[in-house]
Parts: sequence; C-alpha cells; structure tokens
Amino acid sequence: MTLLRLVLDYRNGELVARVLYRSQDGPNPGTKARAREVSEMARSGLRDALKALDGGTVECVGTSGFTTREDILVVEGNPEAKRKDVA
Repeated sequence: MTLLRLVLDYRNGELVARVLYRSQDGPNPGTKARAREVSEMARSGLRDALKALDGGTVECVGTSGFTTREDILVVEGNPEAKRKDVA
C-alpha cells in the first residue's frame, strides 16, 4: 500500500483522518486487519510529516479566509520524505 494523501479534520473534539492510498490487494473493508494497516499507514505519514517540518524548508503557498483561516504549506528539503511515484 502506498500513502497518497493524509487529511486531518478536528471536529468538536474529534479527530477525523482521511487516508487516501493505493493498494493492489489487502484485507477486506471493515475488517480489523484493514483498520490496523490503515492506522499504521496514517501513523507513518504523520511521523514523516513531523520529520519534514522539523528539518525542511516550509513555505506558505496559499491562504484563504478572514476570521477563519486556511493556509497551505509546502515542505521541501527532507530527502527521507520524498516518495516514489506510482504509475
């Protein structure tokens, strides 16, 4: 399985993680094995993101909003965080 996108939403004290990934095969949806695999992939992605934020160059590339704001960050410079493209 290859992690493609990890989006975190904080809603009323609840954390919602949307994990987008590519997989050839694996456990069926709704199984404990599938939940374990996706949870580990999310944890790994979060560790990689924290490592990149600590050691890379962070650039704010987009903003929106007035009182509720959303900024988009691009982090570069951490060779460990680079992924191979999957065709």
